[in-house]
Order: sequence, then C-alpha cells, then structure tokens
Amino acid sequence: MNDIPRRVLTPPIEPEALPRARSARTGLFGVLDIGTTKIACLIGRTESDGTLRVLGFGWQKGRGVRGGGITDLDEAERAIRAAVGQAEDMADTRLRSVTVNLTCGAPESRLFNVQWPVGGRAVSANDIRRVVLEGRARAYSEGRETIHALPLGFAADELTGVADPRGMHCETLTARLHVVDATSTALRTLGACIARCDLDIAELVSAPMAAGLSTLVEDERLLGATVLDMGGGTTGMAVFSEGQLLHTAQLPVGGVHVTNDIARLLSTTVTHAERLKTLYGNAQSSPDDEREMLPVPLVGEEEHQIQKVPRSMVVSIIKPRLEETFELVRERLDGSGLARAAGTRVVLTGGAGQLAGAREMAARILGRQIRHGRPHTLRGLPDAASGPAFATAAGLLAWASGEGRPMQDLEIHSERPSGLVRRFVNFLRERV
Repeated sequence: MNDIPRRVLTPPIEPEALPRARSARTGLFGVLDIGTTKIACLIGRTESDGTLRVLGFGWQKGRGVRGGGITDLDEAERAIRAAVGQAEDMADTRLRSVTVNLTCGAPESRLFNVQWPVGGRAVSANDIRRVVLEGRARAYSEGRETIHALPLGFAADELTGVADPRGMHCETLTARLHVVDATSTALRTLGACIARCDLDIAELVSAPMAAGLSTLVEDERLLGATVLDMGGGTTGMAVFSEGQLLHTAQLPVGGVHVTNDIARLLSTTVTHAERLKTLYGNAQSSPDDEREMLPVPLVGEEEHQIQKVPRSMVVSIIKPRLEETFELVRERLDGSGLARAAGTRVVLTGGAGQLAGAREMAARILGRQIRHGRPHTLRGLPDAASGPAFATAAGLLAWASGEGRPMQDLEIHSERPSGLVRRFVNFLRERV
C-alpha cells in the first residue's frame, strides 16, 4: 500500500518543478551592458505566460571604458548613471542592483572534473552544492576571482551522461564543471564604479555567453555552435554544445581598432573615420572601389581642406584588421580542443560583426558556416535596441530571468561569483 501514494504523488511534483524554473525570477530585474562604445541598461520582468517583457531601456555612448575595463571612474559613472536613469524613468521604478556583463579582467575559461564521495546513499542537492564549491576551490588562482562554476554533466560511479543525479545511489559523484574567472583588481574597479552609481552587482555574467543566449536557437546549442560577439573594444567567443556552454574567450580587438586604423592612416578625425567605416567600409574588395572617390577631411586642418581617396584605400585598411581578428579566433578555437564539439556553425553578432563582407571573410578563414545573429524578439524592446549591437544586453536579461542556468530549480548560485566585488562594495558603503 505504501507504494501507491508514491506513484500518485511523485509525477505532479517533478514535471511542475521544471517549467517553474524558467520563470523562477519574479518582480523587476535590471541588467547593465558596459562596453567600450556604448553602455546599455534594460529593466524587465517575466510575465505570467513565462515570456520576457522589457519595461525600461536606456543607453549612452561609452565613456571611461577601454577594452572592456574601466579606465576613467568619473566618465564611466556619468555614462552608467545616465543609461540607468533613462531606463528607470521609462519603467517608472528605481533599481537597487543590476546584472552586469563581464568583459574586464582578462576572463579565462577552464574545465574541471571534480569527484565527491557519497558512500552508497542517494545523491542530495547538498552534494551537488558541495561539488560546485569544491570546483571553485580547485579553480582558485592567486589574484583571480571565480565568476561562473557551471555543471556540464555528472557521473554516478561508472554511469556517465547523467544530467541530474539527485536521488541516484552511488559511491562517488563526479561532476564536469566549466569555470570562468577574472583578475580581482579589475573586478574591484568595476565594483567601485557600480557602487558610485548607488547600485549593487547582483551577478556578473560572461558577455559572450549572454550573447549566445540571445542569438542561438535551441538546435544550435544542442548540435554545436560558436558565437562571435564583435564589440567596440573586444571580440568575445563562446562555444555551445549539447545545450551547454563549454568554452569562452575574449580577444582584445574590436570595431574601435578598425576605426582608429582608418583615422590614423588617412589622417582624419575619429568621428569621420567611423562614418567612413559605417557607410563605405567593406572587408571584401570590388572592381568599382578604385573608381569611387570619398571625401576625407584632414585632422587639424580648416574645414575646406578635404582630400579625395578611393574607396579601395578604406577597404585595404579594414581588411587586414578583420583578417587578424578571425585568425586569432581560429587559433583560440583550435587551442581549446573543442573544434569538433563546436560544430560547423558560427553565429556572428555584435555591432562590429555587421560590417559588409565580414561574414564571407569569416567563412573563408574559419572554414565554417556563418550567419548573422540578432537577439530574439523581446516584448516591449524598442526597435533601436533590437539589433546585433544589443545582443549581450538581451542575453543578460534572459539570464537574469532564469534562462540558461544549469539545474535552475536548485540554488547552487547562492555563493555569488562576485563575492569579492560585493565585499569591496560593502567596504566602500561603510566608509564613504
């Protein structure tokens, strides 16, 4: 008789736990995408049907940020305050904390196998938490802080490929963890800047992972795909396979470097170099490039001092920089040992990745199928923020709502990856 209630009661509990994981985050949540060329803030909530709705949006031109890191606290604070203020006014609310993208601190990605003795009893949620904490401890490196410790899969004794081992009996539980960390000093600077804006850091989230959450379709995550998020100051890379994030990397090159190359070699202003890149730039040459002449004002000269250069000259400046970027991506991908797991699909997103001819060049150098990636449609998001340049911000909002987290119904993220940042922020608040 005791078996009957268990058969009746168990099914309603387990299936119900999984759908609720997607909408586990209730109330309002804010995210902040801090980049070299722009700073964007989104405020959203999860609706009753499980979909995301954007209630507030604000963005400012990037200031005080270079290569993903804070270089001028005053300038960065002003830009962040302005972007957050716009979003707060639109949503008619005030944020206390934000989920922030991680691009600073030279983030690195590593895989660990961690074993935990269970002793023949059933695996509990506490065992999984201890495995994750053990992985964090093993991944510790002097001067670096762990941001993510994501379980990719488990093995119960010799049984591998276990997605959720809770309730299974085994002697030893083995977990494969993906750990992402960054330098502590850069995180302290970021924490200090956010604290000056009267905000707390709820979580730090790998920027290329966030871009992948907003641009990849489910089949791409399962079969294997690489996301290239080409921003202003950096290019982020994220490898997904079997529905999991397997690897991330960050390259110190982006759209700003292309703009600066044009400005330097044509002796023009950065503003006009950006205009030339946007309107006439291309990574592939064409027969008409020699005949099309472009006006280029000389830096420091009078307004009427304008030289004419063929479009082919602009293309010849852009092409080597993009070739360098994609060759670095290829080297990182080959060096990760995950070239096969990454599949044959690459999704190109970010503002700098939309340059004409970039897709064809990436296909040639990487030897993979390339498509442009735009963030999935979000209700309430203005058209101005729906392009590839806002893929990271959209992904941050998805993460904050509960999407993309392994074992979402288990609170294994109680140990905040930004613990060191949070302690430093609290130190500032107590003494400033």
